[in-house]
Amino acid sequence: MSATTAVYLITGFLGSGKTTFLNRIVKAFPRDRKLMILINEFGDIGVDGPLVEDDDLAVLEISKGSIFCACAKTDFIKGLMNIARLVQPEVLIIEATGVANPSDLKRDLKLSIFNGRFQFREQFCLVDAEFFADTYAVFAAVEKQLESATVFIVNKVDRVDAQALEKVKQIIAAHHPEPDIHETVYARIPLERHVPEIFETAGPTDDAGQVAAISPAALDGCIDTLLADPGISMTPPDRLRSVSCTWRGRGPRKFEAAVAAIPTGIVRAKGFVQLEGGTYLFNYVMGRSDLTQVVARPKMAVLTNRIVFIGPPAAIETLDRVDFWHKP
Repeated sequence: MSATTAVYLITGFLGSGKTTFLNRIVKAFPRDRKLMILINEFGDIGVDGPLVEDDDLAVLEISKGSIFCACAKTDFIKGLMNIARLVQPEVLIIEATGVANPSDLKRDLKLSIFNGRFQFREQFCLVDAEFFADTYAVFAAVEKQLESATVFIVNKVDRVDAQALEKVKQIIAAHHPEPDIHETVYARIPLERHVPEIFETAGPTDDAGQVAAISPAALDGCIDTLLADPGISMTPPDRLRSVSCTWRGRGPRKFEAAVAAIPTGIVRAKGFVQLEGGTYLFNYVMGRSDLTQVVARPKMAVLTNRIVFIGPPAAIETLDRVDFWHKP
């Protein structure tokens, strides 16, 4: 049983490649060591959890809002308490929602109730090279993620020219005089440098970092005190909404028409669809969409043909007028 838990945070705006990077860590992590994943999604259903390519891995999903805001802060702190007391992994990877302001995470991990269990290591910020300049100009969450990150993974560089890539790097450098930048495709970076626990042998265990039991009432009181702190980030930095819709069509041509009917202003859409030949992951980012066939897993069944849409309220409301997509 590990004495402490090393914590890594993966941030990045919607569609930047966070889950792809997470799976790189999962695949490289030694089987004889204990890894835990906490996935936070802004939508009301969790799409990323079933995409983790290890069915035996311990995964906690928190949906319906950002864990760094009041809307899901309670679930986050209670989840951390369970991880600290019952799971006690050597490494905890947190994949934050793409609209998160992660500035308060380090403080949350140092709450006295955790008794020094969590040791923050690094924050990765995934950057979509193609859309980064546009999202940076519009969404405050992008700037918040840049300010708190330590390593920048400029992803999908194969989709931009040298001039566009240089603009991305200049924006990052404006927040960090000497940024640690990796220019990548499919989030490939040297993990041995940034997640050393993958390549180290397990360390000795002792009583350090052991977390005492706490009553539900006492835990709720601790969370209430935390939420009452005027210095924390209580609201999302951007006015975005999410909604899950059901696609009731049949066949790829019908689905192409449904995608073409997605209202202008929708920033992100994601979900699993059943088409001829199998199950596909649908990704939509800033007007660009793609379908990738995936291996169907049992936990995907209840999510199939349900798509999460994220965008400004006006764009979300127009989904009611699109025949292809049906709200619950």
